[in-house]
Amino acid sequence: MVAVFGHLNPDTDAITSALVYANFLRRTGVDATAYRLGELNRETAFVLSEAGVVAPEVLPELPKGAPVALVDHNEGAQSVPGLADLTVTRVVDHHKLGDLTTSVPPYLRFEPVGCTATILTKLHREANVSVEPQDARLMLSAILSDTLHFRSPTTTPEDREVVAYLAAIAGITDVTAYALAMFAAKSDLGDTPADQLLKMDYKVFPFGEAKWGIGVIETTNPAYVFGRAEALRQAMDAEKANAGLNGVLLSVVDILNETNRTLVLSATEEKVLREAFGAESAGGVADLGARISRKKQIVPALEAYFAQ
Repeated sequence: MVAVFGHLNPDTDAITSALVYANFLRRTGVDATAYRLGELNRETAFVLSEAGVVAPEVLPELPKGAPVALVDHNEGAQSVPGLADLTVTRVVDHHKLGDLTTSVPPYLRFEPVGCTATILTKLHREANVSVEPQDARLMLSAILSDTLHFRSPTTTPEDREVVAYLAAIAGITDVTAYALAMFAAKSDLGDTPADQLLKMDYKVFPFGEAKWGIGVIETTNPAYVFGRAEALRQAMDAEKANAGLNGVLLSVVDILNETNRTLVLSATEEKVLREAFGAESAGGVADLGARISRKKQIVPALEAYFAQ
């Protein structure tokens, strides 16, 4: 059995792509089961509820050498601990190639599109495997989430075309209304503890000898998040110390206005934000303007900065 899973602190793409790819593998003759590497965020819980789908189980401890398939990630820091001891047989991803090494030749499918689900739709088409309505809804949801309903600079014409294709199969007649409902669910953060808010969409990246944690909170209600800024900075400080990180950033992305204001933890982060982005800090917040994509606008700038 091949265990299929997305990254730590999973988002909607990581969860739904694991479910859809596992189903695709089963339908093409490969025994596969979807798993997750963390708790669902509220948007993903909404998506699964609307689709009538049960969330995948948390990945159990796997024996050494067990076959696995990765979706929506390929870097060890973002995956299950001990990934090097497992047999990676497949990777479907839309991120840059990281530190992945394998013990056997794997099937790799990487494309520069806005979402893993766009690639999975193409896999169905290429294999002449029909897209089931439930899977169509899951993949459409993932694309809307990852591209912020086409607001993100990661959006490609393929993502737009695939959404139109999937909407017809899923029976979603008003994609805009559905996207807004998803974002409302994402923004309903309630009394979520600060450490969980930090980790809702959070990844660790190596920059040379340094390691930085970069979190993103995408919301239609940024005022709520900034109202909890002090508690969030405490959570950032604790994570920085506990994980031995050189820095932690938390970007608050206003989905509707397409802006990014990033919480500044210390003088270290303030210096990097100023020198890498030209962003001055005031009141513990740095204005990063319209840089709303971690993958395309934040991480590459930091890679270039630390490479100097």
